[in-house]
Amino acid sequence: MPLSISGRPDEAQGVKVIHAALDSGMTLIDTADVYCLDDDDIGHNERLVAKALATWSGDRDSILVATKAGLRRPGGRWETDGRPAHLKAACERSLNALAVDRIDLYQFHAPDPGVPFTDGVGAFAELQQEGKVRWLGLSNVSVDEIGAARGIVGVATVQNRFNPFFHESPHDGAIKYCNENGIGYLAYSPVGGGRLNKKLPGHPVLDPIATARRASPHAVVLAWVLARSPNVIVIPGARTVEHVVDSASSAELELSAEELKAIDDGEFSTA
Repeated sequence: MPLSISGRPDEAQGVKVIHAALDSGMTLIDTADVYCLDDDDIGHNERLVAKALATWSGDRDSILVATKAGLRRPGGRWETDGRPAHLKAACERSLNALAVDRIDLYQFHAPDPGVPFTDGVGAFAELQQEGKVRWLGLSNVSVDEIGAARGIVGVATVQNRFNPFFHESPHDGAIKYCNENGIGYLAYSPVGGGRLNKKLPGHPVLDPIATARRASPHAVVLAWVLARSPNVIVIPGARTVEHVVDSASSAELELSAEELKAIDDGEFSTA
């Protein structure tokens, strides 16, 4: 997302960042049609991902690309749109932007209060039946909503926010539910997102751990999120090669039970 919203780098830099992620061993790219500036820019990040993959020297078939539908960006705002007609049209646009015949993982970006949730899920199920989607996922959902969706179609993943600032979220219990039901949990904004990730350096709990581990506070937090449950996958954003390489290092960082508890019990203010 940071490669396509306000403050984004130029295209060449964006491609370098994606290549660096892939070269570091990452095999999942999470995007969305609305990772862009506004409705006139829809699909920017998907097109960037497609270009990066087309110019990457590695094995394209080893990379899973996940995208989403269910939002709009009028005037740069973020607004839900869960109408089946919108979701189906969005799928066609995403197929074109990604230059693929089938989307690996297609996610319902967020429930729309103005449209029955099951109507939107039903549209995703139809897209899967038509062969346009391999796996289906949900985002920004509660346990009850996951259960309702599973009554209609198989749910491969759930993508909700999870980080030290928001680990007691309205979606509390979703990680456990997903783990018990064989569903992957994609933790978005795993280091806080936006201004909050800037609060990690110098944090009294994180700094001693980072120093002892010779790691950045951001990598420590990613390792903490990964340790939450075997089904958790982190999807950190980055605008620079250095940041994406640092994020990749968290995969090799195994925190002790004492370190994990210290972060669990730490005070992480959003003020």
